[in-house]
Amino acid sequence: MLAQYVNLVKLCVGVDRVEDLIEWHRSHPSPFPTGERRHTTRMWPRRESELLNGGSLYWVVKGAILCRQRIVQLDRVEGQDGILRCGIILDPKVIRTEAAPRRPFQGWRYLTPEDAPRDLRASRETESSLPAALSQALAEIGVR
Repeated sequence: MLAQYVNLVKLCVGVDRVEDLIEWHRSHPSPFPTGERRHTTRMWPRRESELLNGGSLYWVVKGAILCRQRIVQLDRVEGQDGILRCGIILDPKVIRTEAAPRRPFQGWRYLTPEDAPRDLRASRETESSLPAALSQALAEIGVR
């Protein structure tokens, strides 16, 4: 039986390592009292109900998916230009995943649970990320 949810994949621009994303979260206060994070994107996902049924946003860091954050809700966000955008509200916890190579793309892509990289074991979550080139090379040959 297939899962009743879907995930998103998005490039994590300006980040070289998962630690950079975690540090950014630490250094920029959340606008929400419970600590969630909002990532604003131009388009509204058409598969909203599937995303909100257990989906996550998988972050591509330097050419490979390396982590994810659970999607909590979607909000309408009006930009300073008056254009409505989608605010993806994320659980503040960054969960490291096995490396999965991804070519550059614009916007975001859907990712089925079957194609999503597995979460790292809890004992490995505090390890530093491998250098991006090494992590990508290992993922390409199937060593994760």
